[in-house]
Amino acid sequence: MKRPLLLFLLLIVHLALPAQVDTAAIFTAYEKGLSFTEAQVDSIGYYADFIDKTIEKINFPRAKVLALRLHGFYYENKADYKRAIDYYLQTLDKAREIDDIEHEINALTDLAVMYTEMKQPRKAKEVYLECVALNKKRGDASSLVTSYINLAPLYNHLGIYDSALIFLNEGLRIGKPLEDAGKEDLSNLYNNLGQTYYFLKNYDKSIVYFAGNYRRHLSGHGLSGKAILWFDVLNLADSYTQEGALDSAGKYAALAIGLADELNSRSKQSDTYQVLSKLAQRKGDYKKAYEYQSKWYELDTAIVNGETYKAIAELEEKYEARQHENEMLLLQGEISQQKFHTRIMLIMSISLLAIAILAAMAFIIKRKVNRKLQTTNDLVTRQNERLSELNYEKNSLISIVSHDLSTPFASIGMWAQLMQVDTGNLSTEQKKALNRIEQATTYGEKLIRHILDVEKVQTNQHKLQLENVDLRIFSESVIDTFQPVAGRKNIQLHLECPKKSLYFLSDRQLLSRMLENLLSNAIKYTGQGKNVWMSVSEEKDAISIKVRDEGVGIEKDELPHLFSKYSKISSQPTNGEPSTGLGLSIVKRICEELNGQISCESRLGEGSIFTVVLKK
Repeated sequence: MKRPLLLFLLLIVHLALPAQVDTAAIFTAYEKGLSFTEAQVDSIGYYADFIDKTIEKINFPRAKVLALRLHGFYYENKADYKRAIDYYLQTLDKAREIDDIEHEINALTDLAVMYTEMKQPRKAKEVYLECVALNKKRGDASSLVTSYINLAPLYNHLGIYDSALIFLNEGLRIGKPLEDAGKEDLSNLYNNLGQTYYFLKNYDKSIVYFAGNYRRHLSGHGLSGKAILWFDVLNLADSYTQEGALDSAGKYAALAIGLADELNSRSKQSDTYQVLSKLAQRKGDYKKAYEYQSKWYELDTAIVNGETYKAIAELEEKYEARQHENEMLLLQGEISQQKFHTRIMLIMSISLLAIAILAAMAFIIKRKVNRKLQTTNDLVTRQNERLSELNYEKNSLISIVSHDLSTPFASIGMWAQLMQVDTGNLSTEQKKALNRIEQATTYGEKLIRHILDVEKVQTNQHKLQLENVDLRIFSESVIDTFQPVAGRKNIQLHLECPKKSLYFLSDRQLLSRMLENLLSNAIKYTGQGKNVWMSVSEEKDAISIKVRDEGVGIEKDELPHLFSKYSKISSQPTNGEPSTGLGLSIVKRICEELNGQISCESRLGEGSIFTVVLKK
């Protein structure tokens, strides 16, 4: 009586075993596919196809997600980013369809990496923000910290340093307990904090984080290796140079060049010589600065030229291939049209008795040919779009070349300055020639800057014209300028300023433009019959200017993006006044140009306070 039960159990095991084996084989193939590099790209495609075939034998929905992601990884390693993004988007849709949040986050991360590679930081930023939201929902603290670390460089690249700090400090808050427990290495987070403070010119804080990483890696905790140590000491050398602590800068620069030589890395040697040249300039040793700069230029040019020539060759090959394809498509269209006309003439000459039949046939043939022509035109359109992308890449190369041209101009300018130090032994003609060299160098540098800045908003088009500005008289003048505008909305303007004269060395034009933008915004977002204040005060080593209003206020989650170019907030001007989204980004750039910082405090429905702090 026991034998039938035993046979039944063996049958169940026999039926379940193939599915388990297939599932294990899928995961094994997936892990192997992800472990391959660009040199083994065909193997990635093999394992992706293997999973596709295995899916047909078993009911395992997640396998489709794994296969799609491997296909995307295959095209990513072939540098076909367009098809890679298409597969990653399919992966994302499939993961959402089966409610697989882990692979949904993986797909979003893959997309963000692709957008970063394609020089689209804004798209990458939006995708990483989705990763943050999902990791919060999932409750995975480690992945959430990683998302914050990935977000920060993108905000730094976009010049939104305050937002980068917000995300990094939140990552530090979440990640510090994990680091203390030995579950997380926050070296990358500390390095990003150092980089952000460096961009903000707060070198004291950047040095704290760079030095912490250096001690951590030197003592063997966290990441290790000479390449990591080189990165730490180079950051320290650069920060100390900018701060003016030249002895400390020299110490770490010497360590950096030593490590670069040990690693035999041309790129690391090039970056180190650039910092050494900057340090020598700060010390006034222009001869040494020129020697380091020459070494940097020699290494950097060799690296960039190799990459540039390779990229140009690839672009030319792609362009010729696309052009040939377009010519073939157009030729096929012309041949189809010629065949169509030949058939019509032949049919008409055979017999007038068959006109009705031939007309019907001609109509059918014409419709088919039109469809073929439409398909051909669609292909040509797609090819032209691709050619536009190649043209964009060409323009990127022009930008690289323009950047590299600035180095020889800088060298010429440095030598000209050195020769100007002692002109006693020069004849009149030689002095004139030296002046012409300086003028030509200046003109060449201006041309290069024009190429590099052609699509940027220009807030610093003129050289700073510094003068002693009486801030009390200056502020009264600015307030008087806006009285008519405020009067139209019955808004009272108030000025809070010391009664005595308060002098400050600055550029009157830029200072005026900055305050006019702030006052204009305050009036624009303040309702009828309310108040706007501007106050000026003197601190220990700075001047503080505040613009406060009783306006509509700003949402708390919109404050980190307030100073971004073209940013639009949900708050609207009270009288429907227009807003381009550029005003506050221009104010921020002017403030930085004047060696200052700007911040905003706001509550919805109560008003906003913009504070500008300018160092003396």
